[in-house]
Amino acid sequence: MRLPIFKSRFSSRRALLATGALGILAIIAVTACSGSHARTPAPAPPGAAPPAPGPDTVNLSDSQLGSVKVATVVDREFLNEKDAIGNIDFDQDRSVQVFSPYPGRIIQAFADLGAEVKEGEVLFTIQSPDFIAAESNLISAAAALDQTSSALTRAKALYASRGIDQNDYETAVANQQSAEGALRAARHAVAIFGKTEAEIDHIVVSRKVESALIVRSPITGRITARNAAPGLLAQPGNPPAPYSVADLSTMWMLANVPEADSPQFKLGQPVRVSVMALPDRVFAAKITAIGATVDPNSRRITVRSEIKDPDHELKPQMFATFVIRTGAPVLAPGVPLNGVVREGDGTMSVWVVGNDPHSFTRRSVKIGRQQHGYDEILEGLRSGETVAVDGAIFLSNILYGGAS
Repeated sequence: MRLPIFKSRFSSRRALLATGALGILAIIAVTACSGSHARTPAPAPPGAAPPAPGPDTVNLSDSQLGSVKVATVVDREFLNEKDAIGNIDFDQDRSVQVFSPYPGRIIQAFADLGAEVKEGEVLFTIQSPDFIAAESNLISAAAALDQTSSALTRAKALYASRGIDQNDYETAVANQQSAEGALRAARHAVAIFGKTEAEIDHIVVSRKVESALIVRSPITGRITARNAAPGLLAQPGNPPAPYSVADLSTMWMLANVPEADSPQFKLGQPVRVSVMALPDRVFAAKITAIGATVDPNSRRITVRSEIKDPDHELKPQMFATFVIRTGAPVLAPGVPLNGVVREGDGTMSVWVVGNDPHSFTRRSVKIGRQQHGYDEILEGLRSGETVAVDGAIFLSNILYGGAS
């Protein structure tokens, strides 16, 4: 009878253990479920701050966003050009210093500084002993020719009537020919002083010596320098010249280009020239000469361009800028100058708009040419991306703690 009782107690104990295990499992399940719900993040309430940005990213508020202007990057045409600086100068092939051919004292100066003169126009007169001597020789040679011509005429008549022998007749012919040669030489000597054939004929006919030697302008142009004054002794080739005359319809622009760029310049290439005094004017020119040597100090070569200036707007020694196209244009992404920031280490960067229009990420780029208000982007940016084109410095200040 005891055995059944023992079995009954054992069954009851096992039932109690099973019930406790089930309870423990239920508690563990409830606890796990509660813990899982505790780890799920709750949605952010309206107006909450965005998550912290990355090291090169800036998130702007709505008010800050108004300080930044963005645009899509597109490919732009950048010209293959080289530039240099230089100075305007006279066209030395069309500029002359006017000296008197022989020494003498200036009697009168006619042309003023800056005056326009024509070729052959009188600039000044001088009193030259050499000119007076040449005129005197001319008059003497003309008189000697007249005398020998008359003697030859008589000798011909006498020789025909056998009044003189052949030797006397030939002597008269030789004297007349010598006189003709002397007169030709005297005329050439006077012509050296600038006298025309008509003026020389007048001296011969009038037998009158002119004391004033006239010096004329050899070209048409403008008086660019005047040193002539009455009473001043003028010496041939002794500076300063009494007058300097230049044809200003053509000017020179002398530019010094780096040695490394010199192979890209060729004779006849078109050039654009700008001067600081006339910022709205661009003058067309072409290369007419390239220096044969390199300056050992500056490592530069002089390139000369010829500029047409019919309105005489350019003045010698004006500071000028020289721009020349050296190749075909290229297409590349272009960013306005205000959209590119120079960093402290010398690198260049732009601010690219992320998926969120309030988010901007700094990106390093490599730039090339600067033309028409745009930087050429060689590396680091593609067409179609959106960047800050105004306010990039504002974004950099925020990134580095200079603004909020």
